[in-house]
Amino acid sequence: MCHTVSVRLRNCNVGSTQQAMPRPNQTEQKRKQLLPVIARAFAELGYRRATTAELAQRCNVRENILYRLWPDKKAMFVAAIDYVYQQSAEIWQRILSEGDVNTDPAERLLQYEAEHYGESGLHPIIFAGLSETNEPEIRDALERMYGRFHHFIHQQIAAHRGAGAKRLRPEAELSAWAIVGLGNVANISRELGLLTDRGRKRLFAHVGRLLLDGRNT
Repeated sequence: MCHTVSVRLRNCNVGSTQQAMPRPNQTEQKRKQLLPVIARAFAELGYRRATTAELAQRCNVRENILYRLWPDKKAMFVAAIDYVYQQSAEIWQRILSEGDVNTDPAERLLQYEAEHYGESGLHPIIFAGLSETNEPEIRDALERMYGRFHHFIHQQIAAHRGAGAKRLRPEAELSAWAIVGLGNVANISRELGLLTDRGRKRLFAHVGRLLLDGRNT
């Protein structure tokens, strides 16, 4: 009988332990809920000035809640860098799925970026990250972000150019990197006031179009 009671007690303890464990999907949902707020805070304050206390205040949660979702501030910043690409990718996928099937997808994306590039206000996260590349996790996050941007743009250029792409220069891969660079120039010009809004739109519309189409060699 004692053995039976002991087994029952062990079973009860196992069950209570399992119930106390947080559900992974709830944790992920909470991260998704708070990440836009955290990303905007990093965009406004930078990496060094943004304290976890400030981040928690903006998220309207206790600081220990953030540490349950991310191990430290660096992990929060890395998540914010990933969010920069995720937000762009979601917008691009929506444009591709909702646009007129009779228009070229790459041209639709270029037109959108010419009109709206930088409106999210998240580009200062990238600038802040570039000053922290001595941190391996941040450096890896930036490499991952730029790699994703390049991969997506490369695919769009290759599909746009079609069968004759091999004869066009710059090659699709190089053109994709140039468009990534074009975005950086647009961001710098916004921060320093080097170009007007109209100038940035023309930069994307004209230079971006040359890179998208390429030229016969």
